[in-house]
Amino acid sequence: MKENQPGLDGLTRDPKAAGLLKNRALLNELVRSPDARKLMGLLDREAAGGLQHAADSAAKGDLSALTRLIRQVASSGEGARLVQQINEKIDQGK
Repeated sequence: MKENQPGLDGLTRDPKAAGLLKNRALLNELVRSPDARKLMGLLDREAAGGLQHAADSAAKGDLSALTRLIRQVASSGEGARLVQQINEKIDQGK
């Protein structure tokens, strides 16, 4: 992953995201959590299997497809609940 990709630079300017990126142990724990796995499943279903394409585009600096997908899922009941639970774990990990 390149260090200065346009879309990813924004993550380092967000204090919560920057803190999470620095806390590798918490980040690894979150990625492996059941809530994250469920959220990834929702994202993949919503994208009709296009999650990998959206992630590949994001890695190249185009966050539009991934951002749109995350917003769609986060606006659903289950998606909102999972995002809330993950955010709570991030806040507890500080």
